[in-house]
Amino acid sequence: MESFPSEFSDLLNKRGRRLLTNPPMKRNYSDSLRKTMRVKTATLNSRKSHALDAAHEIGLAEMMRSQSFRAFAEAIVGMPVQRKSWGRQVICYEQGDYSGPHNDHHPEDDTTRNGFVDLHIMFSNDAVRSQWLVYEERGFLSASHEVSGRSGIAVYRLPFWHYTTPLVARPGRESAARRWLLLGSFDFDPPPKKPMW
Repeated sequence: MESFPSEFSDLLNKRGRRLLTNPPMKRNYSDSLRKTMRVKTATLNSRKSHALDAAHEIGLAEMMRSQSFRAFAEAIVGMPVQRKSWGRQVICYEQGDYSGPHNDHHPEDDTTRNGFVDLHIMFSNDAVRSQWLVYEERGFLSASHEVSGRSGIAVYRLPFWHYTTPLVARPGRESAARRWLLLGSFDFDPPPKKPMW
C-alpha cells in the first residue's frame, strides 16, 4: 500500500466492517463490567479441600480461624463481626497476574448487601518489583497504593470499586516473583441496616 485509502472502512477486516454496520452499543452507559482476574487461589472453607489439608500442615488454617484474627478485623472497623465462621482464602499473584475492576457488592445477599469486612495479610518475595491497588475515592478510581512490600496488613470495609494492577517482577526474576494474600472475609453481626458507603 503506497497511500491510505480515502475511506477508513477499506482498512478494516470483516469483523471491523460488521461493527460499522451493526454497532454493539445501543444506549449510553449500558455496558457492564464483569469481574476478571488472573491469579492462583484456594479457598480454605471446604473440609474436602486439598488446600485446607496443606494449610493445616503448616498451621495456616488454624491461624486464619483464630479469634485474634477475627478480633483484629473487628477492632479496626469498630463494629462487631460474625464470631463463628468467616471466609478464608489464599491468593497468589505471579508475573502479570491481576484482579480487574470490581466492587464486591452483593445486593442479593441480606447479610452482605450493606457491607462486610476483608482482612488482607500480604507478603511478597524479593523477586517482585511492584503491584498497585487502585481504589475508589469520592466516587472515582483516583487513589492508589503500592501493595508489593515485603509484608503488610490491610483491613477494608466493602463494597467499594478497586482493582489490582498486573504484578511486575524484577528483570530476570519473572518466574520466581510471588505475592501472597491471606484473605479473611467477615460479615457484620448484626448486618448493617443501611449501606456502609
